[in-house]
Amino acid sequence: MSAKPAAFSLSDALGLGRLAIDAADGLTALVEHMHTSILETPGIAPIGQGMTGGVTQLVYRGVRGAIRLTGAGVGGAAALVSLRADDRPTSRRREVAVAALNGVVGDHLAETGNPLALTMRLRRDGRALALDGHALAQAFPDATGKLAVLAHGLCMSDLQWTRANHDHGAALARDLGYTPVYLSYNSGLHISVNGRAFAQTLEALVAAWPVEIEDFVVIGHSMGGLVARSACAYGEEGKHQWRQKLRKLVFLGTPHHGAPLERIGNWVDVILGRTPYAAAFGKLGKVRSSGVTDLRYGNLMDEDWRGRDRFARDPDARRSVPLPEGVACYAVAATTATSVGSLKERLIGDGLVPVASALGRHSDPARALDFPAGRRWIACETGHLDLLSRRNVYERIAGWIAGKE
Repeated sequence: MSAKPAAFSLSDALGLGRLAIDAADGLTALVEHMHTSILETPGIAPIGQGMTGGVTQLVYRGVRGAIRLTGAGVGGAAALVSLRADDRPTSRRREVAVAALNGVVGDHLAETGNPLALTMRLRRDGRALALDGHALAQAFPDATGKLAVLAHGLCMSDLQWTRANHDHGAALARDLGYTPVYLSYNSGLHISVNGRAFAQTLEALVAAWPVEIEDFVVIGHSMGGLVARSACAYGEEGKHQWRQKLRKLVFLGTPHHGAPLERIGNWVDVILGRTPYAAAFGKLGKVRSSGVTDLRYGNLMDEDWRGRDRFARDPDARRSVPLPEGVACYAVAATTATSVGSLKERLIGDGLVPVASALGRHSDPARALDFPAGRRWIACETGHLDLLSRRNVYERIAGWIAGKE
């Protein structure tokens, strides 16, 4: 009898406990910041200092010390847990929740060694794949020479490629004979960090694939498309073999030039930071992960963020990265509007990504991505997540992959 998928594990409990302690520590610092800001207000400062006599800082220091001592205990307990979530079947609900958490604070989870932090791996049916020839032959006894790798978006799980009883990967296997493999990664890390790791992962996969590869395609939804473009750039720099085998790259709602919602969040940071009493609350906006802030303009490379304040209101200074050479690239944009060209289509797009960004359009010709007319398409009355399940979207993908441009 197979084990029932676990909805919650001891490792999860310890990870959530560690995160709660980190949050409490951060909240204490926020309250102290606001308290200090008030006490330093002209006219109040002399009175406040006379009343507190330096006790305030001592109290806050004591509170933070107690919280961190508790955190050290929880962290030590987490290190003793050998059974991680990856080692046994888990419920879809748990997987989706952890993936969302990683999208929001995944960089913090990774930096603090939290067991909830996801690591990059390729999976099938929610189980991690060992990237050696024997293991892959066992995992894919009917492997074909047509390989399709699918990369999910921000705050999502590889299990969410199945939506409304449809999975683009499974449909390509059924209709065109491709063998689908699904990428799972911590979408809260910098896109370039995931891109470099994806390039190395694809190199191992292609080298160990149990049959000769005759066709190789990558499909990226949302952030997954940016991770794929970053991987192509790093794969070229490293002269990886998989780059020579990659034939087609399909982008679904990928914010090639950023997403406005992240820019709005950045404005909130700036406005709060310049308001004396509200400045402390600006720290709440800075909870969002490196992956999220990379979506402001669509950062792909390490130099786009290294040495910079990722919360600063800076202009777009990212390195221009063209579409990979020798690869047929396709872009699907979505809009909730009923027709192409309407004001709603231009302003709102699919609810998260503007149509222009998804199609690689940019006012600066040096940044614009050259998708030929036959390799770009707009799906109307379609939301960002609908790109995973709409029949017309799949038919467009399948037609492109089958060579019907």
